[in-house]
Amino acid sequence: MANAVLALTACGSGGSDHGESANSGGREAKYKRVIEDPHPRPADVIEAAGAPTGVARADDGSLLLTYDAGNVEDDEGPAATAWRIVGPEGGTVAEHAEHSNAEAVRAAFKGVPGGFVRVPEEGAGGTYALDVRGERHKLITTGTPLRARPGDILLAEMEPTLVYRPATRTVAPLAAVPKDAIRVAVDERGTVWSLDQPLTEDPNRVVWQRDGRTLGSRAVPKPYTGDILAARGGIAALSLTRGEGVRGLLVTTDGGGHWRTVLDGGIAWRDLKRGPESLVLELFSDGRLLVGEEGGRYWLADDRTNSAFHELRTPAAFTSVSVDGTTLYGIADATTATYDLVKDEGLWTSRDGGREWRRH
Repeated sequence: MANAVLALTACGSGGSDHGESANSGGREAKYKRVIEDPHPRPADVIEAAGAPTGVARADDGSLLLTYDAGNVEDDEGPAATAWRIVGPEGGTVAEHAEHSNAEAVRAAFKGVPGGFVRVPEEGAGGTYALDVRGERHKLITTGTPLRARPGDILLAEMEPTLVYRPATRTVAPLAAVPKDAIRVAVDERGTVWSLDQPLTEDPNRVVWQRDGRTLGSRAVPKPYTGDILAARGGIAALSLTRGEGVRGLLVTTDGGGHWRTVLDGGIAWRDLKRGPESLVLELFSDGRLLVGEEGGRYWLADDRTNSAFHELRTPAAFTSVSVDGTTLYGIADATTATYDLVKDEGLWTSRDGGREWRRH
């Protein structure tokens, strides 16, 4: 299903001390020309960036890859951005590049029926659609909240929570979001899941509702607090944190009827060192959970019960991993900006749960 966001974070400028230092002079000069060019060519931006910063998939299998190249020496100065649409057969269909600055917000897209929607930067303004041929289309934006329906796609999680309705090409605030909500997820059935944080000493709660009617709620077990929330096909998962670390999951596989706390399951929780903000928690369309940490290790559930997990084997040191349907997308990129590229830099895909990977 193409609704899942695949906003994969990576270093837009590429490079590492372990890259091709012999070519750094040539790359540096070309890189600087690209980011200073008022009208950069997409191919030049993509070559300079080395790896995409994001990938989204439309319902026909087309991919939209976003690229960023910014000032390496400073977090200010000139920059360049580009996107490229790759068709289901792997050929480039359309591409576009723009001159920018290093302080600009990176563009992100979500896959939708018929193409892609630009994630809004502030409110609902500035968003638009690209079809799978790369042609730009206006969307209807409204301040009138919409109750979630099956097929609605969450565009922005909070402040405000925005949904995209493919049937009417409308972007609008999501109605009936609890006032204490700090996390929101919308599944393909139109069920709204939220993590509510009361102002009292009461524990956080997972609340789920449909058509504006609350179906149920579940308190986060003590001594944990909740953080990342994922939901799909009657399965919902919440990461459990204690102190500064992620230590487990709260999972339901029957639409909230029963919940289970997963504190082991084969996942080395103590090896997640970067904190909750770096956690990856996503669902395959067959119900299996992917759990991991950006730039670190990743685990995939053995089946949709999500009670036992095995570690993913990856062909490169991935900066990030994400899921669309049953396809895994991994990005190998640098964590510190230089002009060189890291080993195996770029986008990798796996359609069999990580047993085999293909470099894009």
